[in-house]
Amino acid sequence: MEALRDTPADRLHGDLALLAESRPAVVRARGGGGSPTALLDTLAEGRTEPLGRLIAALRGYHRAAVEPYWPHIQASVEADRALRGRALLDGGADELLATLPSMIRWRAPVLEADYPVDRELHLDGRGLLLQPSFFCRGTPVVYRDPHLPPVLVYPVTHSGAPAFAGPGPWLGRLVGHTRSAVLQAIDKGCTTSELARRTGVSLASASQHACVLREAGLVLTLRHGSSVLHTLTPLGASLLRGGAPLAMS
Repeated sequence: MEALRDTPADRLHGDLALLAESRPAVVRARGGGGSPTALLDTLAEGRTEPLGRLIAALRGYHRAAVEPYWPHIQASVEADRALRGRALLDGGADELLATLPSMIRWRAPVLEADYPVDRELHLDGRGLLLQPSFFCRGTPVVYRDPHLPPVLVYPVTHSGAPAFAGPGPWLGRLVGHTRSAVLQAIDKGCTTSELARRTGVSLASASQHACVLREAGLVLTLRHGSSVLHTLTPLGASLLRGGAPLAMS
């Protein structure tokens, strides 16, 4: 919100002009004659009052629609990062790019993606920032301005139901030294085979412990090739650290 508030007036004017060009039907219906609405006009001119109203509306929306689900959102993004990091360690950049969602295809030296319009983005020696997004669905997103640092926003892998269920019978199954050791072993992310090796239990036992912790909302599991990767949710990390909350980024 502070970054939005600090956006220079000329940048706002340019971006809103692009919006008016790309959505003429909407603009004409609301503003008439192909010009932006009064609110868009005042935003484009850099006036602080409508920008403050916009920020207040966004904050209100965040409190109502995002904040209550933030632990699950954060857990999904962190699990995706762990999955991509494991791919990078296992096979380098080629393996990392090959594990991105199915709408993105790595055909060296070109990364292709399904997109609403035909366009090309040339890196020209610049790096590409991969940004997992919980809300990105269907197709990835890139900046319209080719001069901005290259960023590819792509959908995270959704694992189904929210990772944080309410209290239930699983609470009684969370006690015991073995399950505590399993939780500690998953701290930095691991596969089921690695979990069994770190805790000294059988592969079947490691899988069962991970399943119980996942049902309790303490662990998130994503498939990685022929194996699965387990990571802690913020709740699991908080429990492991004696109730201290996991710092949110």
